[in-house]
Amino acid sequence: MKIVVLGSGVIGVATAYFLARDGHEVVVLDRQAGPALETSFANAGEVSPGYSAPWAAPGIPLKALKWLFMRHRPLVIWPKPDPAMWLWGLRMLRNCTAERYAHNKGLMLPIASYSRAVLAALRAETGIQYDARMQGTLQLFRLQKQMDGIESDTRVLTQTGIPYEVLDVAGCLKVEPGLKHVREKFVGGLRLPQDETGDCFKFTNALRGLAEAAGVMLKYNVAINGLMREGDRISGVTTASGTITGDAYVVALGSYSPLLLAPLGLRLPIYPVKGYSLTLPVTADDGAPQSTVMDETHKVAITRLGDRIRVGGTAELAGYNLALREGRRGTLTHVVSDLFPQGGDASRAEFWCGLRPMTPDGPPIIGRTRFSNLHLNTGHGTLGWTMACGSGRVMADLIAGRKPEVDVRGLGLERY
Repeated sequence: MKIVVLGSGVIGVATAYFLARDGHEVVVLDRQAGPALETSFANAGEVSPGYSAPWAAPGIPLKALKWLFMRHRPLVIWPKPDPAMWLWGLRMLRNCTAERYAHNKGLMLPIASYSRAVLAALRAETGIQYDARMQGTLQLFRLQKQMDGIESDTRVLTQTGIPYEVLDVAGCLKVEPGLKHVREKFVGGLRLPQDETGDCFKFTNALRGLAEAAGVMLKYNVAINGLMREGDRISGVTTASGTITGDAYVVALGSYSPLLLAPLGLRLPIYPVKGYSLTLPVTADDGAPQSTVMDETHKVAITRLGDRIRVGGTAELAGYNLALREGRRGTLTHVVSDLFPQGGDASRAEFWCGLRPMTPDGPPIIGRTRFSNLHLNTGHGTLGWTMACGSGRVMADLIAGRKPEVDVRGLGLERY
């Protein structure tokens, strides 16, 4: 079949690669000049199945109110007369129960864990390079009440067979010795030893090369205007340079997926949640992170990527606004300087932001639509890098009519 993939972020390129391995003719379209130039460009760098959890969780509404009054707050809301934002927020609030949290996390963990296994197999088969490290994630608790509240998370980890370690201060220093300068600032941590790190931008570009070698045609600087329909099928993609047709179509446009599909009557409950990052050079290896440290108080991840440190976090509800706000830079600078004061040079940091495609319940949207040849691989939120390889492999299986190796029931658009 000829399959048209819309979007060349990490999800789109991974989807194209696995479709090409099945022998399909694959064309990828993107408005940017190359792959991974939007949300996949400078994310936090985590491949973290164990940290795959919905933002909609018990206690989040109260925490959100408190965050709004913090100087270095993890959440910023810019009120807008935008019905989509408020509807998305109400749907998220409805998922902030213990029962819904457990259900949604139970949907996210299998695809995330499967994706890590697919990534490992790809790495072994191809030798793909992307500043990868396999040294786990450390969720760092500054307050005792944070550490006392991890029971619900560890219960789900136990049920799903994901290894974890509850560490005291000494245990945290053993895996992240660079924290030795600030040992009085935290009380312990939850470590997920199977988590990985890596540069998503480097990975996507390397995988692009493998995809092209497998026959994938990637077309850049193509403005996608809409989808043409004939009955219950999509007949083509309209672009600024003409119409492109195929036998099947995969939408992997992240936060922009709902805008493309709304004219077809498909309502995707995805809303852009802006995240920010800093990338700074390592100045002292013994004072820098060795893998990922997640500051639970500020919801900021600090990740080692080769000779760089990536600091990613904050959540800003501001629609599709991509303005770089200095207040968010201040939060990221504060966290990395507070925890790794001797590790990197924040004065030389590169500042970036991207739009995370968030669903109100947490899991991505993977599967068919009511149009028989239109498929969705979108809505991965903060976990696109974590879930990319598994999602791409699952999409190839579904289009081929094969049963995926992981249970993806409950991930489709029909759940809404």
